[in-house]
Amino acid sequence: MIRDRFQTQDGASLAFSDIGTGRPVLALAGFTRNRRDFDYLARHLRDVRLIRLDSRGRGESDWTGADTYNAVQESKDALALLDHLGIERAAVIGSSRGGILGMLMATTSRERLAGLCLNDVGPVMERPGLERIGAYIGIEPAVATLEEIADRMPQAMPGFYNVPELRWEEEAIRRYVQTSEGVTLPYDPDLRQAFQKALAAPATDAWPLFDACAGLPLALIHGANSDVVSRAAAEAMAARRPDMIYAEVPDRGHTPFLDEPEALAAIHEWLDRCFSADDAQALPERGAGERLPSRAGGSGS
Repeated sequence: MIRDRFQTQDGASLAFSDIGTGRPVLALAGFTRNRRDFDYLARHLRDVRLIRLDSRGRGESDWTGADTYNAVQESKDALALLDHLGIERAAVIGSSRGGILGMLMATTSRERLAGLCLNDVGPVMERPGLERIGAYIGIEPAVATLEEIADRMPQAMPGFYNVPELRWEEEAIRRYVQTSEGVTLPYDPDLRQAFQKALAAPATDAWPLFDACAGLPLALIHGANSDVVSRAAAEAMAARRPDMIYAEVPDRGHTPFLDEPEALAAIHEWLDRCFSADDAQALPERGAGERLPSRAGGSGS
């Protein structure tokens, strides 16, 4: 995958990829994950410019310390990437932590978002699921090969059923790094400290973050067996935003891979809404005889 870098205001060098032509779509990954989270989805996208960020401490980005691994800083980094690329507005897809960053962006810089797609994340998350995730963050695997990781993943990923063996092999490659000395993590182990600090903090009402997305095209991809976002929480989101595109993905926990048929149908419908809303907003700014540009052909894969 082609990789580029940019520098944030505090001097951190962050990695990103920028592939395809068309409307910009910014993809933000989960807490310990990186831009490869969206490899499966990228194969199915056309007519978009897919921009994927390695948040600080993840993937090929700089490790900047536990105190900097917080959602506010990371959302500012995402906006800084848009600034670096000269992009005024982008549709944002956020998986887990990435969705929280997207909601924060809607809160602080709503005009920069053309829409938001949340992958198994919302304003209410289940503590047992978060504690399960926190238990393994920053722990070096006690195995020697990625093959062993792939063999263990079905038991380590609750709620996932009918997943082909090849997919677990692909996931092992995306979640871990094979070295001559064994398997290691593709992120700063200090993320564990940051996660535990956030988990220990007093609970706050996150519904205002969700409500900040009012008026934006919104979608929720929900793993039917997720232990992080309950069905009741997902239905409460849908009740609060009846226009939200809501897809429940069977046989998936936290988080769906995003190439499931239900997820793809929802994402394509959401992108159409994002682009239509952008076109409608642009019309008053154009002269009566000026035509809108056509959507350029290209691939996000």
